[in-house]
Amino acid sequence: MKKITRAQFLSGLGALALGAVASPLVAACGGDDAEEASGGPVTPAKVSDITVKVGYLPITDSTPLTLGYAGGYFADEGLNADKPALFRGWSQLAEAFMADQVNVAHFLMPMTVWMRYGIGFPVKVVAWDHINGSALTVHQEGGIDSIKDLGGKQIAVPFWYSIHNVVLQMALRHHNLEAVIQDRNRELAANQVNLFVMAPPDMPTALGNRSIDGYIVAEPFNAAGELLANGKIIRFTGDIWKDHACCVAVLNEKYINENPEWAQRVLNSIANAQLGALQDIPGTAQLLSKDGSGLLPQGAAVIERAMGKYDLETYGAQGTNAIHHPEWGASRIGFQPWPYPSYTVELVNQIKQTKVEGDTSFLGDLSGDHAAEDLVEYTLVKEAYNAAGGPSAFNVAEEQAFERKEIIGIE
Repeated sequence: MKKITRAQFLSGLGALALGAVASPLVAACGGDDAEEASGGPVTPAKVSDITVKVGYLPITDSTPLTLGYAGGYFADEGLNADKPALFRGWSQLAEAFMADQVNVAHFLMPMTVWMRYGIGFPVKVVAWDHINGSALTVHQEGGIDSIKDLGGKQIAVPFWYSIHNVVLQMALRHHNLEAVIQDRNRELAANQVNLFVMAPPDMPTALGNRSIDGYIVAEPFNAAGELLANGKIIRFTGDIWKDHACCVAVLNEKYINENPEWAQRVLNSIANAQLGALQDIPGTAQLLSKDGSGLLPQGAAVIERAMGKYDLETYGAQGTNAIHHPEWGASRIGFQPWPYPSYTVELVNQIKQTKVEGDTSFLGDLSGDHAAEDLVEYTLVKEAYNAAGGPSAFNVAEEQAFERKEIIGIE
């Protein structure tokens, strides 16, 4: 793993239009501290001496980590855990993680590809945080009823290296629409869709005041758009790529290598929290909402809708037509920790076809097979998965326990 410098880190985030600034967190990733921040040796410590410091964005994708704290799952594993630290955007969370200010985080899966191979930071995917959980939301009065109506529109994405950007551009290509990245004041051709990065918490407000035409993002901001910004969901991403991962749980590789018992207990906590969420969606929504622990700033009604409402009356052919594949038996969000290698392989192939800002040369020689083997750590999560009850406990079919074929249906 190559050593990153402060300049490389700032350049990477800056090129992604994420507004990175020279803060103490960023400074800790460069200069004399670069080797330590990028995975250099750390002194082995007892499990009880390593505090779990979770960093997260206020999205339902973070549920296994926030519930791990609020539901006592970290404590059940004998881990000391600070209250999770909330970040508004991915750049800020990346800074904190790379500076070791937080040591457990959830990142967008494509983001981990960029971090490990684009700037050489030793991030390891240790589990999926969830499946599905994202959607494309537009304004009720914007004249947009389907993806093919997005020509000439301004659509926000949360991060260039996100499943949202990847899936959206897959769908745009299918409908012969061209994704462009340009100033929002410039005129668009009828077949062009302008994409730009926006922090997820800002998206519903921007939609409500009509400064954007729509956004594709994780929950609960689609539910918030529906309830608070006169928005409507026109496609669930899990209805395009069946049971895809969006956010994944990550550790710095140094913790896995030098403190494997601590890392295993973290994974046990995450798997058990996922099972707890799966078994009680309403209770989880209440606990995480501002009406409960306050770890998510929205009320319980918004969080519960974001986690549980997926009916054909609202979203089927007679509703907003956000669900094209009811036969898939998908849910608005689901939970299971196993990181299917086939997903990583297909994701890397799709990222190579996705327009982003910044240097993408690192993708040239990167194979999906290599990323599936090198980016993801399987041993810890498999043990945690099985200890929590295995695939059947998470409603995963036996024939898809640890291998599957990716299913994509755009229409």
